[in-house]
Amino acid sequence: MHRTIDFPNIGIHLKSVGDHITVFGFDIAYYGMIIGLGILVGILIAALEAKRTKQNPEDYYDLAIYAVIFAIIGARIYYVIFSWDMYKDHLLSIFNIRQGGLAIYGGVIAAVITVFVFANKKHLSAPLLLDTAVLGLVAGQMIGRWGNFFNREAFGEYTDGLLAMRLPVDAVRGSDITELMRKHMETEDGVSYIQAHPTFLYESLWCLLILILLLLYRKHKKFNGEIFLIYLAGYGFGRFWIERLRTDQLLLPGIGLPVSQLLAGVLVAASVLLILYHWHKERYFD
Repeated sequence: MHRTIDFPNIGIHLKSVGDHITVFGFDIAYYGMIIGLGILVGILIAALEAKRTKQNPEDYYDLAIYAVIFAIIGARIYYVIFSWDMYKDHLLSIFNIRQGGLAIYGGVIAAVITVFVFANKKHLSAPLLLDTAVLGLVAGQMIGRWGNFFNREAFGEYTDGLLAMRLPVDAVRGSDITELMRKHMETEDGVSYIQAHPTFLYESLWCLLILILLLLYRKHKKFNGEIFLIYLAGYGFGRFWIERLRTDQLLLPGIGLPVSQLLAGVLVAASVLLILYHWHKERYFD
């Protein structure tokens, strides 16, 4: 397999980008390492935000133990459900996540459920927990998307735009290559290349913008849960158009529509309505 990754229109040419390191004969995937780094950074940011807002950081360390476990399970279940044809004849491969196969929305759904259960058990405010933890969540997403870079996955349709990414055909899944990519395929020194939107990069940058927005706005929030709702609306808005570009979309069975794009649209609408409702209620009682 050829290991180059190029961004030809901005002059970046990476000659050898591996997807793992080997320690004592055991392969450790960069994907897992980056996801782990994203989780660690997310937990630390949430704990710092808890300290800033006079909450107990220990609650967030405790929450993280459960939320991370169930988020990974949820992310995998979501991915497997909507990629069932890939796993139905190889059931044991469901448990192998080292090569990718985690859906962010599945992880978010599971983590939110975990927060509500945790808050109920600890007699804490779930909306406040969500407002605090979401800063770590979006930071973790921003970092975690780079696991897709090393796996050569989560890219979009053919483009020759400024950030176009060029990949060797033998380094990507054949199912992710579209007819338009094949039409524009280039061959150099016997190696065939496709060019595509680096949608993982778009989403990482979008998450960075959301994180900055939340950090700037958090001191001005009007009700507990508002920061989390802004995240849902902001991330959903970006995910809606980014998902449209991707060639590895998870589709609703029998309908063929991108499930994450539909979910993003629903969450944007629901979040905006809830924010407006709470703003109106606050103004009414003031």
